[in-house]
Amino acid sequence: MKKIKDCIKAALPATWKSTAWLLKLMIPISLAVTLMQHFGILAWIASWINPLFIYFGLPGESAVVFISGAAAGTYAGIAAMMSIPLTMKQATILALMIALCHALPMECAVNRKTGSSFWKMAVIRIVMALACALTLNALLPEMAGRYIYLGADADSSFSEVMATWAVSQVKMSLMVALIIFTLMTVQRMLEAFRLLEPLSRMLSPLMKLFGLPTHASYMWLVGNVLGISYGSAVMLELEEKGMVTREEANDVNYHLIMNHSMLEDTIVFAATGISALLLVATRMSFALLLVWGRKAITAQKKSI
Repeated sequence: MKKIKDCIKAALPATWKSTAWLLKLMIPISLAVTLMQHFGILAWIASWINPLFIYFGLPGESAVVFISGAAAGTYAGIAAMMSIPLTMKQATILALMIALCHALPMECAVNRKTGSSFWKMAVIRIVMALACALTLNALLPEMAGRYIYLGADADSSFSEVMATWAVSQVKMSLMVALIIFTLMTVQRMLEAFRLLEPLSRMLSPLMKLFGLPTHASYMWLVGNVLGISYGSAVMLELEEKGMVTREEANDVNYHLIMNHSMLEDTIVFAATGISALLLVATRMSFALLLVWGRKAITAQKKSI
């Protein structure tokens, strides 16, 4: 119990710091999307983007959501999602697009440090996110209910829009703080009870199914629990110690670009109503498709 209490205490200052940093990113994006919607800029964007996004089952305005998530990260994408009226099916498609394709500049830079091409990783993630949207639009049924919408009604005055936005930011801030506190506590408990290493040993047999080296299970687990950005220091250390080669790290990166930060992303999106099972299953499927597809292409080239 003492360890658990210590983990909770240690999580509090980290929660405050991370929440403050995220809200500095999320609040301006939410405000920008709200203003763009009120003044008709989103409608103008939609008129240009809609012919493409209609194939993904998405309104043209959602291009702003995808761009926000891809450029700045999951929380920025969620802030934009909550500022646009969406059905649950549309929100689910967007959530998975963002899960596959978030924080591209930062995470692709980390991939480059651990042995992969920056541009190859970026292009693959964008293509796979669009392929995911096409697939889900074709397979998912219409879902009852609507996604969380924190904006004002379409016919609201500017003052009403701003008042509604201000209240929505308080709600969003509390939700983000709670999610971050939960994640920080879980991460510290994993470290305090030294669970990462035994868990990685247990997962070693699964690496063969994933098409990865068995001794890369720790690197895979770090990427899935901490994410590419947060886990980059650990990944680089594993390379420097010779526990994985640069080529093996590159192989792991192909899996992780589809299937990383599963703990955080799943909790965050599930907290807003997106199916956790669908998130995990889809991301795992795309990771397996990418890794084994790459292996098949490589084997074919070698045979020629």
